[in-house]
Amino acid sequence: MSNLKPEFDFYLAHQSELVSQYEGKYLVIKDEGVRGAYESLKEAIETAIGNLHYLPGDFLVQRCTPGNSDYTQTFHSRVSFA
Repeated sequence: MSNLKPEFDFYLAHQSELVSQYEGKYLVIKDEGVRGAYESLKEAIETAIGNLHYLPGDFLVQRCTPGNSDYTQTFHSRVSFA
């Protein structure tokens, strides 16, 4: 099983500088470095697998934006406890 935590930690540690350079792009991150920046998720994945010859699960694709909205999800429940 692949472990992409080092790639995600790299993104978090360098997020502000990456945003200043690549805001809005989809970054391919592998071996704790940016290997490409693309306009769409599809383009990032296709290039990583097709041109860079990375295997699925061996690289991270992360949309480069300020804040945590592109890597955080919030779920709400309609359940109420009485």
